[in-house]
Amino acid sequence: MGRRRKSRELAVQVLFNLEFTCDEPDCVFNLICELLSSRQSAKHFARELVLGVCEKKADLDELISRASKNWRLERMSCIDICMLRLAVFEMLFMEDIPAKVSIDEALEIGKKFGNDDSGRFINGVLDNIYNSLVKQGKLEKAGPSGI
Repeated sequence: MGRRRKSRELAVQVLFNLEFTCDEPDCVFNLICELLSSRQSAKHFARELVLGVCEKKADLDELISRASKNWRLERMSCIDICMLRLAVFEMLFMEDIPAKVSIDEALEIGKKFGNDDSGRFINGVLDNIYNSLVKQGKLEKAGPSGI
């Protein structure tokens, strides 16, 4: 498993814990890293993702809400929301990561941490967001290889 995948998994675990606490993201990040004995190599990118998602959470939630027809955020599983926020943050703000990579990573991590329906649900919402962002000119459409 690659370093960025480990970082994303760590970020999702921190974001999930943040759903249940009012503590500062840095404090929760450090606690989760200590509890999971996280490798130093995964921490930098994971911290960047966690802090970015926390900073842009309202914007991310608005985009996710519009893209998830018939599903209010309150009805979604916490882990699915965390995965969606992370992937949408990457698509919008991490220019060095192709959107399709962010989507694929979200699907794989969603399958690992989510339930049986997480993969399909995450894929549907992210595909909707991706296509919307392409139409708005905020993302370039992926080439024939998909990535």
